[in-house]
Amino acid sequence: MDHLAILSKKRKLLAKIISGEKTVESRWYKFKKTPYKNIEAGDTVYFKESGDPVTVRSRVRSVLFFDSLSEEGIEGIIGEYGDAIGVDSSYGAEVVGKKYCTLVFLEDVREISPFEIDKTGYGIMSAWITVPSIDKIKK
Repeated sequence: MDHLAILSKKRKLLAKIISGEKTVESRWYKFKKTPYKNIEAGDTVYFKESGDPVTVRSRVRSVLFFDSLSEEGIEGIIGEYGDAIGVDSSYGAEVVGKKYCTLVFLEDVREISPFEIDKTGYGIMSAWITVPSIDKIKK
């Protein structure tokens, strides 16, 4: 499977992924949404910042899924994996109330020739899209 992760520009997370400072992509949700239980080792994740083309790809080394999260559970995840995710302990306040978390461990991160995508049918606010092949949404 291929996945498209759309990142916020203001946090500069894509630069952290490229530099190797960020080795884990996290997704936190109140409800079960992709990539929760819909991603596995060997999959490919393509990254882009909102409003920009896709410029990076990575292979998934491994994944962890968490559910029924409490505030303490969130704090535990951030305490253990925060540095790899690229966040500090204050990030817990941003994800309070989320019940599901997916941690995607990245390897073989590479910058690629930029390309645009077409999110038609996936929702304009979608921040993660899972497709059998990235060619399905590549312009």
